[in-house]
Amino acid sequence: MTVSFKFGDTRELNERLLQLVRSGTKTATCGALRDFQEGEEELPKVGRRDLALDWDGNPALLIETTEVTIRRFCDVPEDFALAEGEGSFEDWRQAHIEFFTRNGGFASDMDLVCERFRLVEDYG
Repeated sequence: MTVSFKFGDTRELNERLLQLVRSGTKTATCGALRDFQEGEEELPKVGRRDLALDWDGNPALLIETTEVTIRRFCDVPEDFALAEGEGSFEDWRQAHIEFFTRNGGFASDMDLVCERFRLVEDYG
């Protein structure tokens, strides 16, 4: 089963994150576990291939999940945060606090679904 999704919550963020994947800088992503539990998305599974869409809903990238872990925000290790490709560990923390605050609320002990992936195909 292939799931489609969009990186980010704005056009600008979506475009930036797609470019980071294309460049090989971004090899990980995370989301709030609550969003998966509320039925908005299916939990990723190792080996599953997902279609990342551009902001207009067009296929942009095909990625394959290589690892899935559930961790509290406060327990996310620096190497995972850096694999998200969005700057330093502190940059990652600040950007994700802002993102989660905009999208349902933030707590340092909130559970995250942390996913590592590889780029399979670029449709851009």
